[in-house]
Amino acid sequence: MRWRWSCPARRTAASATSTPARFSATCSSSARRFPRSGRCTPTSASRARGGTVASSSSRWTFVPYQRSPVGRHSVARDGAPHRGITLAVLCVSSGSYTLLQSALFPVLTTLQTSLHTSQANVTWVLTAYLLSASVCTPILGRLGDRWGRKRLFVVALGSLAVGSLLTALATTLPLMVVGRAGQGAGGGVLPLAFGIVHDLLPARAVAGAIGLISGISGIGAGLGIVLAGPVVDYLGYHWLFWLPLVPTAAAAIAALIVIPPSPVQTGGTLRWPAFVLLSVWLVALLLAVSEANLWGWTSVGTLGLLLASVVVFVAWVRVESRSPTPLIDMRLMKIRGVWSNNLAALLIGTCMYAPLSFAAELVQTRRSAGYGFGATLTEAGLYLAPQPTVAILLGLVNGMLTARFGSRSILLCGGVFCCASPVLLAFAHTSPWEIYLSMVCMGIGVALVFAAQSHISVSAVPPAQTGVSAGMTANIRLMGGSIGAALIGTIITAALRPDGVPAESGYRYGFLTLALIAAVGTVVATLVPRDRHGPARPPAPEAVRCTSSAAVTRGG
Repeated sequence: MRWRWSCPARRTAASATSTPARFSATCSSSARRFPRSGRCTPTSASRARGGTVASSSSRWTFVPYQRSPVGRHSVARDGAPHRGITLAVLCVSSGSYTLLQSALFPVLTTLQTSLHTSQANVTWVLTAYLLSASVCTPILGRLGDRWGRKRLFVVALGSLAVGSLLTALATTLPLMVVGRAGQGAGGGVLPLAFGIVHDLLPARAVAGAIGLISGISGIGAGLGIVLAGPVVDYLGYHWLFWLPLVPTAAAAIAALIVIPPSPVQTGGTLRWPAFVLLSVWLVALLLAVSEANLWGWTSVGTLGLLLASVVVFVAWVRVESRSPTPLIDMRLMKIRGVWSNNLAALLIGTCMYAPLSFAAELVQTRRSAGYGFGATLTEAGLYLAPQPTVAILLGLVNGMLTARFGSRSILLCGGVFCCASPVLLAFAHTSPWEIYLSMVCMGIGVALVFAAQSHISVSAVPPAQTGVSAGMTANIRLMGGSIGAALIGTIITAALRPDGVPAESGYRYGFLTLALIAAVGTVVATLVPRDRHGPARPPAPEAVRCTSSAAVTRGG
């Protein structure tokens, strides 16, 4: 039996009616305010047997607690016996997701050989994942608000597991790309996990739980980069997906059993045309960029796809502008802090993901090519390891730095480091310490950018829009990442030598192109308004979407 305190309302003329008065009152003895509406009940001790106890000193009545059908903490007490198990399931799920996200960074070269495909085509293994995550994450978030976060959390884990199964069985590139798209569709795991934490745990435990999940996610991302090499070297690339499949499937089953139902919120009707249009213009753009070398930049196919992407993009913007429940709220784009922050996220995001994969390819290039170290997969993972390590460590003090120097200053500093990393990769890749230095710069840059943009996206909008704004920034950053991966893949492929190995100039121009785009994004960041004086506004539960997997991988 659940209980709560209820105070009898002051007798008025209305109290004589059959409808009990509703109120929000303060107990005179404890001075504790109860914001929820109560129900007036007789204070007769004769009703104590039925579950009502009167207190004549404070005039408070003890009545059975009735859970509200909708509310952030409406299931918190019901889930108390399973809080530890629930948190463990959320941690395992988030760690598995980020591990799968980062594990592919060092192994594109191996997949190119094993799947008998080209440099340009194998890039779709990375691009498909980022594209799927950028499109499906807001869909899952919207459906979670409408149908319950637990249900959609299980769906996201199911998609992650099915995608892992397909990639584990894949011996051809199309099946591998489909499986990676399925894994990307599980991108809602992190934001839904944070939402479940807000639903089920008491307020005092929310921050610690989110910190734990974020920490486990960061560890998973780091392990994915480091362990990918040994797993592929000794077991084969298939086991890179078989091993995470086991805990992912187990977590999905456990989530279905132990996580209490989440409260259903009125999230409005999901507009599927917006989802379709977003997918179409992104796919058309990425396909045109990826195949331009094969078809020719002035060919009918390339120009037709580019034109189609522009037309569909305009149509998508119109649909989103008129939708009461948009995937990306165009109305918020009228706010200076929002449009400048998101444009910077799109541009800087182009160099947050692809450099990791192509830096791994660079160090694996045999020395006879005139560059590269001839590194094994295991060694390539170790070259990349400083990036997630530095990002995780810097994440411990990001909040303090943002409060001390302001989010715009931190964003500008992060943008500079994000530019420096690919520049170093372009010109300084003859010694291992130069690769380590570039990865440290990338770790610093991504950590600072994520922290600053998280704060900007929340503080630039009204409190009711913080979740929408933060989720929008994270998704736009993923879009930038998918565009960057396709772009650098095209540039490097254009510089292939007769022996099939990319020329060193291909890597140089590719990294410099990403650095130039990130530099433009850093300039755009100067348009972000300075922080207003006063304490930072706390983010809404949905605002944690901006600390998605991409943040902890530093890589959505």
